[in-house]
Amino acid sequence: MTVHKEGYSLLAGTFVITALVSGATWYFLGDYLPLQIAVYAVCLFFFLIILQFFRKPDRTVHNPSDELVLSPCDGKVVVIERVFEKEFLKQEVIQISVFMSPLNVHINFAPVSGKSIFYKYHPGRFLVAWHPKSSEENERTTTVFERADGKRILVRQIAGALAKRIVNYTQTDKEFTQGDEFGFIKFGSRVDVFLPLDAEVLVKLDEKSTGNRTVLARLK
Repeated sequence: MTVHKEGYSLLAGTFVITALVSGATWYFLGDYLPLQIAVYAVCLFFFLIILQFFRKPDRTVHNPSDELVLSPCDGKVVVIERVFEKEFLKQEVIQISVFMSPLNVHINFAPVSGKSIFYKYHPGRFLVAWHPKSSEENERTTTVFERADGKRILVRQIAGALAKRIVNYTQTDKEFTQGDEFGFIKFGSRVDVFLPLDAEVLVKLDEKSTGNRTVLARLK
């Protein structure tokens, strides 16, 4: 496991701060060993929390599938429902939403292979990610992947109460292979996937998902 590039600057800053606090503790509290140990432990814990958040496990998809839709992130399935997608698809679709807690891996992966034909960033609020209105009112991005057969899969990154930055690597007309990184959301959030109505959903509510491993649905 390695560290994701989105964490380099924050980890460096965290290391400097914890090192300064530890140094000051050693200098000013040299006669209070129990207190020193407590401060060192808190600094180490804080650094490890930030480090685990930006972990980058190997999630390579060795055999991309033309019919399966993989989960774009780690988390828990919180929504499976039929909705009308009004931003781009403008039709009824199946929505599957995965909520990411601060303890999950926060890399976002392309759920299918295809070309990104649409991308848009929306500024907005920071409601908790499981709030019903977060999909339309929170800060978010919309990316549409068009497969070789013409089917379109819309993926929406949604910021939550803690997530204050969404990173998206999408460019219009950029080709993605299933499993490629297309973004990152910092400190907890949600990803919505919108599928054709004839897709066969293969997950259940409250099921834990693993990015690039869990199969959300089968396309027909």
